[in-house]
Amino acid sequence: MNSDSAAGTVLTVLGPLPASALGVTDAHDHLFLSSPALAGQEIEDADKVTAEVLDAKRSGIASIVEVTPIGLGRKPALMRQVARTTGVQVVGATGYHRDAHYPAGHWVYDAPADLLRDRMVADIERGMHPNDWLDPSTALDEARAGVIKMGASYQRVSRSERIRLEAAVQAALRTGVAILCHTEVGTAADEIIDMCTAAGLPASRLILAHLDRNPDPELHIELCARGIYVEYDTCGRIKYRPDSDLLRLISEVVGAGYSDRVMLGLDLGRRDYFRAYDGGPGMRYLMSTFVPRLERRIGGETVRRILVDNPGRAFALAQAQ
Repeated sequence: MNSDSAAGTVLTVLGPLPASALGVTDAHDHLFLSSPALAGQEIEDADKVTAEVLDAKRSGIASIVEVTPIGLGRKPALMRQVARTTGVQVVGATGYHRDAHYPAGHWVYDAPADLLRDRMVADIERGMHPNDWLDPSTALDEARAGVIKMGASYQRVSRSERIRLEAAVQAALRTGVAILCHTEVGTAADEIIDMCTAAGLPASRLILAHLDRNPDPELHIELCARGIYVEYDTCGRIKYRPDSDLLRLISEVVGAGYSDRVMLGLDLGRRDYFRAYDGGPGMRYLMSTFVPRLERRIGGETVRRILVDNPGRAFALAQAQ
């Protein structure tokens, strides 16, 4: 790990930041994204992204964890531009998504585990690769990744996903960053935890995303008891379920004593979700619409723990091994 990345800081695209300065955090979102699995939903216009982030800032968002991984059109130089223009802190990602986002023949399927690991480590310690390692000779961008994004398939972790996940654990242990893992419809959570902890990752360095797509409070309480973070990110997307279901889920998990294990994001991974692209609900939704309802349920201090304290702890660098 570079000497300017002491444990207790968060790596943003503009450099290390004290974890205490992260503030209100959207713990899972996308600023730039292009995937064959989401054809026609590319997010690539820096002006529109800037407008969307400024809208989020006006609503109260101070930091965004941008979890577009390798191969899905992340744009580190533009992330730096957006962060500078808006004043919103941006944490970028390295890592690899689930199989569905990579076409047959993509290099991630044939890469050995040590190459998968080394490219993540380079993204974190030296700077993110500007064209997702399609041309390894290209100079790295100065923006360093501050989290590892991974992905698993519906109800299972495929063989190739397992290789990538185990490489991610090695990279996380070497650099001190956390792993945030996509769960497809909230499934395979225990399998993901088992794989990561068996490979040596402390459960407290693992964040499972999208679990609210499987709003089973008993399951989530059991997962929190294992020491991981649960990250909920479907508020405002009524196609999944009404917000009232998510409010009840958070209330039950908090009521069981796990307010320190919950984080919130929006996961606006389609241009149709951006108001700047004439869509919705937009990045303002978390703070302007959902959080006031949540505060009425569980109180402002608990909501602050979820939005500020938990991300500051979860994304802070741990001691590298």
